[in-house]
Amino acid sequence: MKRIFALSIIYMAFTSCHPMKTVRNTHQKAVDSLHTEIDKISRQGLFNGFAVSIVDEKGTLYEEGFGFSNVAEKKPYTQQTVQNIASVSKTFVGIALLKAQELGKLNLNDPIQKYLPFTIKNPDFPETAITIRQLATHTSSILDNEFYLTKTYFLKSGQKLNNMKLTFDDEQVFNPSDSIFSMATYLENVLSEKGKWNKSSFSHHKPGTIYEYSNTGTALAAFVVERATGKSFNEFTKEHILKPLQMNNSGWNFNEIKFSQFSRLYENPSTPLPYYQSATYPDGGFMTNISDLSTYLTELIKGYNGKGTILSPKSYQEYFKPQLTASHFTERNDKNPYSESYNVGIFMGFGYTGYIGHTGGDPGVMSMMFFDPKNNLGRIMIFNTNFSDKKGNDAFYGIWNVLEKYQSQFNK
Repeated sequence: MKRIFALSIIYMAFTSCHPMKTVRNTHQKAVDSLHTEIDKISRQGLFNGFAVSIVDEKGTLYEEGFGFSNVAEKKPYTQQTVQNIASVSKTFVGIALLKAQELGKLNLNDPIQKYLPFTIKNPDFPETAITIRQLATHTSSILDNEFYLTKTYFLKSGQKLNNMKLTFDDEQVFNPSDSIFSMATYLENVLSEKGKWNKSSFSHHKPGTIYEYSNTGTALAAFVVERATGKSFNEFTKEHILKPLQMNNSGWNFNEIKFSQFSRLYENPSTPLPYYQSATYPDGGFMTNISDLSTYLTELIKGYNGKGTILSPKSYQEYFKPQLTASHFTERNDKNPYSESYNVGIFMGFGYTGYIGHTGGDPGVMSMMFFDPKNNLGRIMIFNTNFSDKKGNDAFYGIWNVLEKYQSQFNK
């Protein structure tokens, strides 16, 4: 159950003071100060719209939207505004894998070939089986080749482009909506021995040895879930994650959410992007709002503490168990506390400071979701605008730091 600015109400007899009013005023002052500081950063004009939240294991402590979800229409970005969250989506793939394992449909240590209709193997190590666990820890040796950037993103059907750019950052290509193909088609063509896009799809490292972040490997893990359970990935996650948590404004496709609440995305504050979707949607295509995502993060914090509802305590232990050692990294990220690449659970990242969560970046999307296991406090930010300079970076982390500054005041 969600709680916004939850208060402890203590009745004190034989006194003329009003403690409930005092606590409420204290919280409201913190809320007002937090809002003012974030709004000041927002008014720099570096991001068109975004939402933030603070949560703990009992619920949402603070959530708010800032700026516009559609600049041309002057439509405010609110707590109900929906957008995709990029690679924060990968955390749902980890939950799905462990739920499928709970149901007896797969085992993380199984070779992926057990579930696939086509053959996948690293050509440099043809006798070494790639496992599901290796996909989940980005150690499978599967890479994102040039076709990931040029083949997997498609325009939403029926939209009016109005001379919008069909490329992003000179690399990403938005393909026509009528050329869309399935996740299975992409994976077979980019990974199988006879695939027509099978070029530089594997590293020269033996499977299981080196951490190499892979969107394609994430999509393959979701495909394994489909093959093992007999259900599409979006239907499986809807049944076992979204419905139990009552994340009613979330989904993987435009037809699963209220499109009237969907945010326009922007390459920069003055350049809108077309609406798009991806054939490899589990790696970054989850669509949600700050309210639903806050509910999800609360569940993760509860799960970390053995009180989760969508996975068993044993599964959550596996989900949050650091899987790698220093030997798995050629270059370990030990400087940015909010990078998930210091270690990894089952598609769940760990910063070197112990923060647990994930970051995300896609055309028009910047996102962060982390919690601190020492105090069970978590933060989320979702932006509809990219940044590429120091000023944008400073503003982005400035907002994150403001949330940290006030989060303890909402947890009293």
